[in-house]
Amino acid sequence: MFDLRLPIYQWGQKVRAADDLVNDGSYPDVPADAVLVAAGTVGEIVNVGHHEQANIPVYLVEFGESLVVGCLENEIGAA
Repeated sequence: MFDLRLPIYQWGQKVRAADDLVNDGSYPDVPADAVLVAAGTVGEIVNVGHHEQANIPVYLVEFGESLVVGCLENEIGAA
């Protein structure tokens, strides 16, 4: 058993995209590698999960009214 890596960001926290966030195929109606969120865009964390194999937190961040993107800690920063 290993220690669960705790998230540094919390649900409801405002964060900013550190870089352009591009479609990795998760959005079938958007071309692959298209920019979903531009660097600097502010969003809000709506859920915090955990990738068990990699032992890292995964954040669902809502950017705007209808775009939720899964992000890793290196892809976001505190706003």
